[in-house]
Amino acid sequence: MSLTIELAIAFLCLAAGGVLKGATGAGAPVLAVPALAMMFDVRVAVVTMLVPNLLTNVWQAWQFRGDRLPNSFVVAFSLAGAAGVIGGTVMLAAFSPRVLLLIVALAVLLYIGARLARPDLLLGRELATRLAVPAGAVAGLLQGSGGLSAPVSLTFLNAMGLTRTHFISTVSIFFAVMTATQVPMMGVLGLLTWQGLALSFLAMFPILAFMPVGAALAKRFSKQAFDRAILALLTVLAVKLIYDFAVG
Repeated sequence: MSLTIELAIAFLCLAAGGVLKGATGAGAPVLAVPALAMMFDVRVAVVTMLVPNLLTNVWQAWQFRGDRLPNSFVVAFSLAGAAGVIGGTVMLAAFSPRVLLLIVALAVLLYIGARLARPDLLLGRELATRLAVPAGAVAGLLQGSGGLSAPVSLTFLNAMGLTRTHFISTVSIFFAVMTATQVPMMGVLGLLTWQGLALSFLAMFPILAFMPVGAALAKRFSKQAFDRAILALLTVLAVKLIYDFAVG
């Protein structure tokens, strides 16, 4: 495959992540990471999303700073995510590319299953507070090892029945804290090079360029129709990832 085609595919993967981010306020890695992992490598996918994850979520956390949940919940959830991402990043360095591919595929399937199984599931605030640490830690583990915490983090926060602004504020802080922890860990473990960091900065442009497209689509189509389209695309990606694992 020529370099031009690879760059075009990478651009489309990141643009798809930007569309989802613009439509929902979260979840750019849900589309970008499995698509990039399918075309290149899980480690490349995780490195590519570092800068976009950090900068977009820091900006959103500041933008929605007036809609934070109680600090006790946000701090516990975010610090647990940071602890989990340390262990996950060690797994990213230690596991073979083939095993990492399976982790991403299973994470995507878990996300699809969670969205389809109990879309109406609601957690009371007291129970959610008790689950904040284990949910944050498992989400961080998935984020570190495969760049995809959404099966746990987004599902958990969605089940709390938060308003859009409270959801974006909380998930943005969570992702920003995890990514800020993940960057130096990847440097220490030799997973992050200056070339990879430069690539990650460049990845910001297609994501930012297509976030307005996602926001416009969210206004034009119903949430149900948008969700179905995303889940259908994720299903195709998951099947392809599992196929690559099986024949690899």
